[in-house]
Amino acid sequence: MTEKTPFELMMQQAQEMAKAFNPALESFSPREYEKLWPTMPKDFMEFWFGRGMSKEGLDSKTRLLLTLAGLTMQGAQADTPVRMTVRHLIEAGATKDEIAETIAHMSMFAGIPAMTRAMELAREVMEDNKDDEE
Repeated sequence: MTEKTPFELMMQQAQEMAKAFNPALESFSPREYEKLWPTMPKDFMEFWFGRGMSKEGLDSKTRLLLTLAGLTMQGAQADTPVRMTVRHLIEAGATKDEIAETIAHMSMFAGIPAMTRAMELAREVMEDNKDDEE
């Protein structure tokens, strides 16, 4: 029998603690949680996160591309935020190429595994979005 690493032990303890606080967390699904947060309309994003802050500042699409770059750097820690940001980017008018280029550019800083994971997540969202358009 192999011994668990300190990280594995910590994760196991955290899971047991979460179950003790709320047994429903045992079946928690991040994807189901994402459904609680609808995609904001582009005008709303512009108001809150785009040129509403500064008339000469970055628009919401550019801010979201920067957000996606940062989330890509976090690697597998950011699955839900990456998917949600890609959905918002599509709504804000970003093309699939702009999204893919932003993620690919991060490979130089975050590494290939982080870039690959973010690209997989973005593809999932884009495929789901394609189904919605049909």
